[in-house]
Amino acid sequence: MNGTNDGEATPPPTVSRRDRGIAAYARIFALPEQEVPAAFAELVGPEFAEEALQAAGGAGWWHPALTARDRSIAIITALACQGVADKRLRTHVRLGMRHGLDQDALTALAALLAGYIGYPRASITMETIKDEYAHTDRTEP
Repeated sequence: MNGTNDGEATPPPTVSRRDRGIAAYARIFALPEQEVPAAFAELVGPEFAEEALQAAGGAGWWHPALTARDRSIAIITALACQGVADKRLRTHVRLGMRHGLDQDALTALAALLAGYIGYPRASITMETIKDEYAHTDRTEP
């Protein structure tokens, strides 16, 4: 374990950066690790998929100073700042829910962001949060 109490293990240093990226995306998209490279290549093409896998294997996803919850807050914030409102934001809202961000925490995050990124972008994020909570089985971890 990485000492962050978020249920995510830090891979041993002998694991390749690409394999760490595959593990990260397997968690994000709730896919078996062996399916990640092909699913990613199908979605964005093999060259871009390989770059993304390498990037996700770096310290951003694995450094023990950040918990899974911290990463979720940072990524939801980054997507909200860019006005992203598609499945990318939905995926990370669901991942944040799995990492312990309840509806109150996500609502507070959207309200905090409104003053910094503007109400239009924050409201899009809030609509996504509300929609995900309305359509997600609360029994999921």
